[in-house]
Amino acid sequence: MDPELLFSVGTFLQPGRMITSDEGDGDRQPRWLSDGPAAAGLWARMRAEHARTGLWPLLLDSRDPLDSESSPWGTGELFPERMSSPDIHDPAELLAKWWKDYTTLDEDDDMLSTEERQAVTAPFGRLWPGLAPAPRSPLDPDAMAAEYAEHFASRRPQSRLGLVAAETGSEALTAAGWDGPLNYDNDTAKFSAVVRGWEQRFGARVVAIGPATLHLSVAAPPTTAEEALLVAAEHFAFCPDNIWQSNHPHLLATYAERLIGTHYWEFWWD
Repeated sequence: MDPELLFSVGTFLQPGRMITSDEGDGDRQPRWLSDGPAAAGLWARMRAEHARTGLWPLLLDSRDPLDSESSPWGTGELFPERMSSPDIHDPAELLAKWWKDYTTLDEDDDMLSTEERQAVTAPFGRLWPGLAPAPRSPLDPDAMAAEYAEHFASRRPQSRLGLVAAETGSEALTAAGWDGPLNYDNDTAKFSAVVRGWEQRFGARVVAIGPATLHLSVAAPPTTAEEALLVAAEHFAFCPDNIWQSNHPHLLATYAERLIGTHYWEFWWD
């Protein structure tokens, strides 16, 4: 990150420092991290400055609220050097492949039988239904993101502010070296490509991340059961643990009901 970028927003910032990844040589410092919890309203102010600064703000949630190092953010446990580019990945192809993988019984994985897997993803079973259409919405994606950022910060007050040089929030995930879905795929650029598609179709904005979580605001959520089922299918392919590990009945249709009119999407990988 160019230090001049930080200088240009210095009047907005609270105390913080540049972070180098464990694998970095010190010349590449992909992100800035606040020393303490993000100040109220700071995410929205930095988001409003993004067009001028090129710095995307992220609320960074830690594993332990009492961790003074705010791992992994303050300890360099993020590895942008390992990532490819989101530009080389097609989101539709990725989601179709992941859907096939997660609806097919793995000989080494006896968590669910083939019949149970198909019941989870009913009415589609193993048949990938394709991408959900983009609904219409009069809502401002950035205003919705600012509102959600305040909501998230009130829920997770230990969250720090991170700044990453990136054109969009989806690209910021890769540029920061975030590896939340590591147990499924260690190339974050693939997930960035899918989120980019959601930015374009649903007015999604990347607001916050945790060590294994992703939190998006959504300006144009599905408004019907049919639309929600298709979106739920994309969510399952993107993050199957949202359905497999959920507290509600492990059915795609049940999960889909929660998406209708919901202006935030949250993902967690086990």
